Amino acid sequence: MPAFKKLNTKIFQKSGPEITPDYIYWKKLGVPVLVKEFGPIDYIDFSPIEPHHFAVTCSVRVQVYNPITKLVVKNLSRFRENAYGATFRSDGKLIVAGGEETNVKLFDVSTKSLLRLFKGHEAPVHRTYFVPNKAQIASYSDDKTVRLWDIPTEKNVISYRGHTDYIRAGATSPVVPDIVLSGGYDSIVKMYDTRTENEVLSINHGSPIEALLFLPSGGVFLSAGGTDIKIWDTIAGGKLLGSISQHHKTITCLKLASDNKRLLSGSLDRHVKIYDTSSFKVVHTLDFPNSVLSLGVSKNDDTVVAGLVDGLVSISRREEEPLDKKTEKKISSYRYASQTHTNVDTIISEVHHEKQAKYDNHLRKFEYSKALDCVLLRYVANKTPQVTVSLMQELLRRRALDKAFQGRDNKTITQVLRFLIKNLPDIRFTRILIDVANIFFDVFENRICDLPPETLKLVVNLNVLLQQELDLYKDLTNLEGAMHLLLAASGASEEVVEDSLKSQKLLPSIDAQKNMVVNLT
Repeated sequence: MPAFKKLNTKIFQKSGPEITPDYIYWKKLGVPVLVKEFGPIDYIDFSPIEPHHFAVTCSVRVQVYNPITKLVVKNLSRFRENAYGATFRSDGKLIVAGGEETNVKLFDVSTKSLLRLFKGHEAPVHRTYFVPNKAQIASYSDDKTVRLWDIPTEKNVISYRGHTDYIRAGATSPVVPDIVLSGGYDSIVKMYDTRTENEVLSINHGSPIEALLFLPSGGVFLSAGGTDIKIWDTIAGGKLLGSISQHHKTITCLKLASDNKRLLSGSLDRHVKIYDTSSFKVVHTLDFPNSVLSLGVSKNDDTVVAGLVDGLVSISRREEEPLDKKTEKKISSYRYASQTHTNVDTIISEVHHEKQAKYDNHLRKFEYSKALDCVLLRYVANKTPQVTVSLMQELLRRRALDKAFQGRDNKTITQVLRFLIKNLPDIRFTRILIDVANIFFDVFENRICDLPPETLKLVVNLNVLLQQELDLYKDLTNLEGAMHLLLAASGASEEVVEDSLKSQKLLPSIDAQKNMVVNLT
């Protein structure tokens, strides 16, 4: 005899996000704290040293925030016009920033004093970076030049003029200090070796470039422009390794996280996508109230900061939940057991027998009325309506729902009516519950007039709801028909235009097109 197949209650469950380790990890970020600034947030950069303060470049100042208190601890305000692209040095003691004043400024973080002023650019400087392991700074400007500056002497070491449009993105190699990248609004990525005066590599991204990022190996870099992130291999002469297209608006920023195992991309579509750098597949998505212009992630992923176009700084911090005494006791006992019982050959896991639900037990005995009673209980019908609908569907399949409805008192009839009214508009249940309502009216049509006024009012409400669903179905059917007509008409008009062009010899015939293809090949 075949085993009893229990009721499938999962078919009507709401489809939610897949629970993965990345989902759990990034969901631990607390509710974001929103801080209002005076303009769009141009750039965010975290200090590499603890307590990992972060610099927010906005309007005519650079503000350094404490990620724990979310308060400003330093304010660098030596700007008369907008500041751009402030970044920390690897020791966290210095900050370099560009701006509308066409100068590059170097600040001491602790004293807030202006240490160096690099003059030479002829247009706003949007990005500035320290060159690793060198006392140099790379700057990228709207004057279409990339310049390297010597920090002690304030002199311009070398300049590159390869771009034909604004340069808004740049990067320095984490492995080879002499390698510098620049990306412009001319859609070109250029690589320079600062030991020579010529460019090493020139690549066309296909869209104006907003961000560049080296991977830790230094042999691969990413370029972001338009809705694409492209992956390039520098060792293979700029070979395109792949393209990521997960955003539907312009990508504005790129950052690495989780010890370089995750890549984050922010976009004007208000999303931050998180990718696994081994496969470049999306593992999680963060949503924000407005377009994301800049992004920062602390060293241990403790804090994620997004700068929005409306001047809001969204600060999300990971809050570790303290363990209760019972959990601590379990963990300590587990550790003790794992330390003391190391010579055990085989550990037999405990077998858990799944307990059968009451409604399944009644279904197994063909007690349909009792099974329906179990799923109409308030805590079941309200908390897990998919269970109630699944059982009703099973009774419909067995043609036993009318038998389960028979002999009901007014209280149970009221329960059924309230359940139908509440859940019938849910698209998951509509089709099934309409059939349930039809059988309900067939069974109780002779008793409707004898029902109490409150229950009779529910019957009227259910009837109105069914009529609304029917009207909606008719409207959707009419809309579908109209769309089919429009699509058919557009297809016919294209054929007419093509035929007319062919008749006027503006388009070659099919045979002529075939001959053209043959000749070209």
